[in-house]
Amino acid sequence: MNIIKSTFFFLIVFISGSSCKRENNLVLPTQSQIEWADAEVGALFHLDVQVFEPDYEWRKTRNYQPDPSVFNPEKLDTDQWIRSAKAAGATYAVLVAKHCSGFSLWPTKAHEYSVKNSPWKNGQGDIVKDFIASCKKYDVKPGLYASASANAYFHVDNPGLVLSGDPEEQKRYNEVVKTQLTELWSQYGELFEIWFDGGVLPPEKGGIDMLSLLEKYQPDAIAFQGPFGYENNIRWVGNEDGVAPYPCWATADSTTTATGMVQIKGLNGDPAGKYWCPGEADFPLRRHAFQGGWFWQEGEERTIRSVDDLMERYVQTVGRNTNMLLGIVIDDRGLVPEADFERLQKFGETIDQKFSKSLGSISGEGNELTITFNRPQEVNHVVIKEDIPKGERVREYVIYGKTNKGWELLSNGQSIGHKRIEVLTPQALLGIRLKVTASVGVPKLSLNCF
Repeated sequence: MNIIKSTFFFLIVFISGSSCKRENNLVLPTQSQIEWADAEVGALFHLDVQVFEPDYEWRKTRNYQPDPSVFNPEKLDTDQWIRSAKAAGATYAVLVAKHCSGFSLWPTKAHEYSVKNSPWKNGQGDIVKDFIASCKKYDVKPGLYASASANAYFHVDNPGLVLSGDPEEQKRYNEVVKTQLTELWSQYGELFEIWFDGGVLPPEKGGIDMLSLLEKYQPDAIAFQGPFGYENNIRWVGNEDGVAPYPCWATADSTTTATGMVQIKGLNGDPAGKYWCPGEADFPLRRHAFQGGWFWQEGEERTIRSVDDLMERYVQTVGRNTNMLLGIVIDDRGLVPEADFERLQKFGETIDQKFSKSLGSISGEGNELTITFNRPQEVNHVVIKEDIPKGERVREYVIYGKTNKGWELLSNGQSIGHKRIEVLTPQALLGIRLKVTASVGVPKLSLNCF
């Protein structure tokens, strides 16, 4: 995953006008973007040939590809994958259907380098089909990683161009991309999210007309780094550490299209931006491990993040107006390893313990909300939410806590958006007060204490 992003850049493109919904001159999210923000936590699953042949590195061995015969996850169980995601609190899951090797986890008609020529299920299996079925079984929204920017099997590297530079070879590769994405987007039902790792190469730079294809087959799907002009785009936060910048606004002054020329700026977004394009923070459960922690390798259980680390990432993603997308490895059996599953489960339990029982809550319109307690309470977290169907209205705020000495300043901030989690120094308080000190329009807020 980091292989793509660490070498890939984005061109910010400005256009006049806007297809976004507006109210009182505020940009509003689409219904898909509202539902995506409510989902908050997702899982991202990786399985590829390097799990079975760990010496393979697609960029270092350009003239060598592992044979499909190495791919044989004999105990593969997508139900178990989705149970692990759900245990962590994930409400949506994204399968990497094809990573940089080019090996495809469904029996694509575009080429021969796929599960149909592997010994797994005697070439009759379809992991994408199984994955989608498991998502539906466990009421988890399904997504697919469908990057076109790198494919070692076709000698393609970022930003989606054949290394030879041959125009005819590029045309053939573009047809492969179109065929594969048409298969993924038309054969498996409605998708919640589509992942374009490395963005989308526009037609004028040598890519396909991704926008028309996406709008034809999956017009309601969220698109991570999707084609310019698509209304349900979301953006990257700029790292794979599970840390969104703060402030992190859901609006931005541009959408992005990949060209490999100019590095994107403004990862914080822009409160006066013309487009609703919120951030998603992807990071692996296994830290500093095999191929960035995205893929399984034997003996790396020590790299699994602690629950405390995961909780910190949760606050710095979901608590900073972005979604958290947690990378989960699949081992050579075709399963989430037991140690990873247990850590995911403990993480989900900890979120529930910390945020399921509110000490007090209030919601309403206006610049001030106050919660008072009948007796002193130790408050560890304050959770603030805007009514995002009405847009991001808050620009600055302060939080006060009531002590025996009166109201004292505890914290201040800027962006709230879908959710802002303020971590407080634990102390006994008689109340919490939120004051909005700068806004556009009348704020519509909820306030919770935990």
